[in-house]
Amino acid sequence: MEQNKLKDFDVSKIRADFPILKREVNGKPLVYLDNGATTQKPQSVIDAITHYYSDMNSNVHRGVHYLSQISTDAFEVTRRNIQSFINAKHEHEVIITTGTTHSINIIATCFGKANIGSGDEIIISAMEHHSNIVPWQMICEEKGAILKVIPMNEQGELDIEAYKGLFSEKTKIASFTYVSNSLGTINPIKEMIAIAHEHHVPVLLDAAQAIQHIKIDVQDLDVDFLAFSGHKMYGPTGIGVLYGKEDALNAIPPYQGGGDMIKEVTFEKTTYNELPFKFEAGTPNIEAGICLNAAIEYINAIGIDEIASYEEELLTYAQEQLETVPGIRFIGTAAHKSSVISFLIDGTHPYDVGVILDKLGIAVRTGHHCAQPVMNKFGIPGTIRASFALYNTKQEVDTLVAGLKRAANMLV
Repeated sequence: MEQNKLKDFDVSKIRADFPILKREVNGKPLVYLDNGATTQKPQSVIDAITHYYSDMNSNVHRGVHYLSQISTDAFEVTRRNIQSFINAKHEHEVIITTGTTHSINIIATCFGKANIGSGDEIIISAMEHHSNIVPWQMICEEKGAILKVIPMNEQGELDIEAYKGLFSEKTKIASFTYVSNSLGTINPIKEMIAIAHEHHVPVLLDAAQAIQHIKIDVQDLDVDFLAFSGHKMYGPTGIGVLYGKEDALNAIPPYQGGGDMIKEVTFEKTTYNELPFKFEAGTPNIEAGICLNAAIEYINAIGIDEIASYEEELLTYAQEQLETVPGIRFIGTAAHKSSVISFLIDGTHPYDVGVILDKLGIAVRTGHHCAQPVMNKFGIPGTIRASFALYNTKQEVDTLVAGLKRAANMLV
């Protein structure tokens, strides 16, 4: 790791951009380590939201009046900047959705309607979030298809040789996560995409836990579909992205009917709109769509590579310090990880530890993290999850470690 990158990365200045980090919880300074669930918002994003409602509020894509025009222009600027952020080939390959879950459901439903029949097969992995399990189960139930699961080992790493063996002439699509939300494992997705393409099988990539930590280039990955959420990358809630290759999106039917997704409607027939509007029925979350751009600009101003370098060092430090907690057991020890450490403390329940940490102003996530099959794999009901972001510090890690030791002394 290049030291000059970390030298230029001033976390104290970054923290000053996030108003909520100045507050106290239960009389203690807030230590926010629940970034895998949602990230906090910089002042620039908060200001953008206020500016939208104060100066721009209007519906988009339909009006000829001034407010509608400037709102539409701003909404489409976000789309263009997302295109650049993920290096999509075409602007119209970027579909604005409500989030990762919505994006995955669009592909599961629309691709499933067009391409999946009885006896066909869909591949997912053993570490998926429920949002990348349930939609595929639903289409399997509807179509009589079969869901195949890539197994993982005790370290929380996918078995790539087993993955290769899951493909058959009946495999229609593979869908898996870039980074596990419950384990932090970074999957070898470029290799996995290439394997699928050798079998002429398209891939949907869940990038919800990767987009804010790792540089993503959809053309380099050659991924067919990609989904992520704005609120996990310092943007507003209720907004997300579905990327799809132009040909892949044109080959499937629309998800919903209504305004914006039509060219012409008669009682006899409706002609659907071109991309991206074919998949954007109804009034979108205009405010969040426009203000997501402020989050993208914030990340770009710091640099995604610089963020990744800082977070890698922070994660390594956290792992080392957490090992000093008596009775700690790590769940997910993959060689390549990002942003997440999940663990248990012998003789305690995750919820009890989480409550004690909250009294100390420390926010972590406890439970199954919408990944119950992962918990079943390890034979546990849930974990304590500390998930990190660009504004977290080594001092906050030290506070977490001290809090865990205190909780262990109280509970064991």
